[in-house]
Amino acid sequence: MTGSDEDTRVAELRTAVSRLRRELAALPSEFPDRDIAEDELATLAAMAAGGMPEIPRLRRSLLLIAGAIGSVSALARGLSGVREAVDLFGEPPRDRPGG
Repeated sequence: MTGSDEDTRVAELRTAVSRLRRELAALPSEFPDRDIAEDELATLAAMAAGGMPEIPRLRRSLLLIAGAIGSVSALARGLSGVREAVDLFGEPPRDRPGG
């Protein structure tokens, strides 16, 4: 018995976001879109803390973070972890024409 009803996907997302936030904070260099990355990571952390996040919003935040981090190779592993955690939630439902 685990004693917790938390969705393992949410726990994985929380862990991955926390890891990337720490890596970003430890990075000594500044880059133009660092604030965007930090803001979106805070958004992801808040969604994970609140329970079941909205999949389209997760994906939007992931895209913004990836774009903001760009080619900062020191953050590649952390970004990959966040992407994998977001992917655990599956594809968002697609609207069908006429439905």
